Amino acid sequence: MDPTRLTATQAAHLIHSGRLNPRDLLEACLARIADRDPQVRAMAFIDPALARATSALPGPLHGLPIGVKDVFDTADMPTEHGSSIWAGWRPKADAAAVVQARAAGAVVVGKTVTAEFAIRTPGPTVHPRTLRHTPGSSSSGSAAGVADGFFPLAFGTQAMGSLIKPAAYCGVVGYKPSFGMLPRGGVKPVSDTLDTVGVIARSVADCALFVGALSGADLGDPDMRPERAPRIGICRTPFWHKAQPETRALLADVATTLARAGADVVVRDLPSAFDAAEAAFAQVLNREAAQALGWELAHARDRISPALRDQLDGGLRVTAAAYAEAVMTLARLRDSVTATFDDLDVLVTPAATGQAPEGIASTGDSAFNWVWTALHGPAISVPAADGPDGLPLGIQVVARRGDDRAALAWSQWIAAALT
Repeated sequence: MDPTRLTATQAAHLIHSGRLNPRDLLEACLARIADRDPQVRAMAFIDPALARATSALPGPLHGLPIGVKDVFDTADMPTEHGSSIWAGWRPKADAAAVVQARAAGAVVVGKTVTAEFAIRTPGPTVHPRTLRHTPGSSSSGSAAGVADGFFPLAFGTQAMGSLIKPAAYCGVVGYKPSFGMLPRGGVKPVSDTLDTVGVIARSVADCALFVGALSGADLGDPDMRPERAPRIGICRTPFWHKAQPETRALLADVATTLARAGADVVVRDLPSAFDAAEAAFAQVLNREAAQALGWELAHARDRISPALRDQLDGGLRVTAAAYAEAVMTLARLRDSVTATFDDLDVLVTPAATGQAPEGIASTGDSAFNWVWTALHGPAISVPAADGPDGLPLGIQVVARRGDDRAALAWSQWIAAALT
């Protein structure tokens, strides 16, 4: 048994039953990082001695190693936000979610690479399967680390597709909870109305374990098979024209497979009102990002990448009136999307436009992610197949805001049907 390939729920069970020493699990993960990270470059900071010196508290996550995206404050490690502006900065306190994780027994192994301020220029992380492709958006280090056996659990954040897309690219599970389920205190902000703290893991049950331990929410046991099959809507979204051939084929195959497994599968489109969502989303994101990074713009403008600087400058040009209207547009869409679910349990939609692009200059298109971030409901990326180059493809399961327990349960049902 290779401890680095265990899911978090498997490892937790073995630890609690006395069949796995947490120290052995930690050492295996540290050895894996030492062996692979020089190629994968998923870690922004790693101090094996510090990890070994940590005394794991009793709790549901006792002894489980975790990675922490480098926009979360950590009192015992640097927090650099993927920017030279913050090189070497050491906060005095942990982010609230990190406090919760440690209190539940998790051991922070290190900080994972993020894009610049979790919004723009990619970090150095590469796809662990090929070392030539992008691992995805700003939670890239967390996704690559979980996929390559560095740790079974990791924190991510999402304002566009920064969590769901890298999980899909790397063949792991990403869970963006309902907006506000996990606290954002001590996390470098990008967008006050969009930023969502989430997790990356190796199974849906792992995600429920991690988020349930932190939030105190009863997320159930997704591994328990429901008494009935789900009612699923296949949602292509208004951005279907961006789907690559492998994603088009994947969604059709998934719909057929789920129907054969017993699900009631229908096609469910978003209403035409969502055609206005993209412009409103961009105005909200860019203005809020410009405000959140106001200090950096004022005091270290020349150390912000040109691409991000242009984006922030565009955000500063969004007027207060335009911003207010955009916020209201997204709020109306959150209210109206309830009718889209209607008699359905969940929607199934692409997690990415296609497989991971080659190279790391681009992290791919978030066209199938940002709309669900804006709607504030849970979204879960589940591995579904391999693409034309043997790289993972994922599908995304979304549900009504606050319906996280059902979203997790049906995601596991879907994952099992696709296996």
